Amino acid sequence: MKKSNLFTATVFVITLFVGHGLTAQNKMMKEDTKMVGGAAMYPSKNIVENAVNSKDHTTLVAAVKAAELVDVLMGEGPFTVFAPTNAAFDKLPKGTVENLLKPENKKTLQTVLTYHVVSGKWNAKDVLKMIKDGNGKANIKTVSGGTITAWLKVKDVYITDENGNSAMVTIADVNQSNGVIHVIDTVLLPKS
Repeated sequence: MKKSNLFTATVFVITLFVGHGLTAQNKMMKEDTKMVGGAAMYPSKNIVENAVNSKDHTTLVAAVKAAELVDVLMGEGPFTVFAPTNAAFDKLPKGTVENLLKPENKKTLQTVLTYHVVSGKWNAKDVLKMIKDGNGKANIKTVSGGTITAWLKVKDVYITDENGNSAMVTIADVNQSNGVIHVIDTVLLPKS
């Protein structure tokens, strides 16, 4: 009799764990995800939890870690992040990324990274409305205190930094639990 009760209890506990795991997995499967860097980006995960899975954003993730901004970007937000790809970082002059990742350059790295972050959740529809309302341009204050400018070229949204460099938004509206990411093809740099 005791063996039977123990077996029943064990089956019940296993069923609970498996059932819970399947429920969580089913919930994630039902989410409206976008593919970025070969990985699904889940709206129920925060910016960092999603970014670490994108093979196209390993440089950005390494920079966020070096700048000690992980906790900030895992915070409540909401944030809008214009996320440069590895290829975007590769466009910078040789040695720039390596230099920025040095501990003595942490402050500069933080400024560069927060120049890509805007307070609030601004999806593509919001940005397009701002561009329209601004007669073709929208000046946007970043978390670093600098300004970026959004504008439209045919159907593509571009972001221009204070130095005149422009990045195209290649993937828009990658929703996160604490904001939204728009993938860009060029690193934005604040005035130095």
